[in-house]
Amino acid sequence: MVLATLMWSIAGVVTRHLEAARSFEVTFWRSGFNALALVALLSWLRGPAELWQALRGGGRALWVSGLCWCVMYTAFMLALTLTTVANVLVTMSMSPLLTALLARAALGHRLARRTWGAVLLAGAGIAWMYGAEVSGGGAQHVLGTLVALAVPVAAAVNWTLLQHLKGRAGGGADMLPAVLLGALLSALLTLPLALPFAASARDLSLLALLGVVQLAIPCLIAVAVARVLSAPEISLLGLLEVVFGVAWAWLGAGEAPTAAVLGGGLLVLGALVANEALSLRARTRAAGLG
Repeated sequence: MVLATLMWSIAGVVTRHLEAARSFEVTFWRSGFNALALVALLSWLRGPAELWQALRGGGRALWVSGLCWCVMYTAFMLALTLTTVANVLVTMSMSPLLTALLARAALGHRLARRTWGAVLLAGAGIAWMYGAEVSGGGAQHVLGTLVALAVPVAAAVNWTLLQHLKGRAGGGADMLPAVLLGALLSALLTLPLALPFAASARDLSLLALLGVVQLAIPCLIAVAVARVLSAPEISLLGLLEVVFGVAWAWLGAGEAPTAAVLGGGLLVLGALVANEALSLRARTRAAGLG
């Protein structure tokens, strides 16, 4: 999951180096390349016939998860074209709070005290960063932040759904095709709004990089680990994207974060380290007793 967040985090800095592609065109090409890569990867992992059968027979859960991925793909890239990388990532980092609450309400999960403590500490860091970033921007930054808000909402629904399926199916249904479905839906929805195309050859190479390395591979990793980790743990580990992404944008695109972003990011990172350390300690003790 840490590897997945590291790969996700390159989106902001790569986007800042695009020459001509903007807004919906950026989203279309990224989702389109993502879909092509996923077809190749899933066909290799499952076989073309099994992949097609999974898409046809996945049922309502597959479509709900696919719609969640579509919202995350589309809203994330649109938000990056409207506001700073830090604003987008800080807004996305609300996902653990929303996921923990939704898992509690929908699935009746009793969260460990360490997880609640980590969520609250991360929430404090988010509030610190969020307030400073939004208050310092204009109308476009506020719009970008609101668009970015769709990402953690969709992520919370998606991770909670996957957690529900894992418990019901005794190991989890095969939801990897939902990642492909989300990419296809995102590309289809943004195609009419992306015309006429303006992307240069360099832009297309960068967007292909995003579609394959920044999306296809890490999203498959994330769905796979969702069968092992709990939904709140996935969301908390996903917060590492904030730290990585802000650092990449600072080093590679000159978007220096504010003091609030740095301070809040340290709180978020501290919450992650503490939660995972306590979780590892608890599992080690349980294994020893067993």
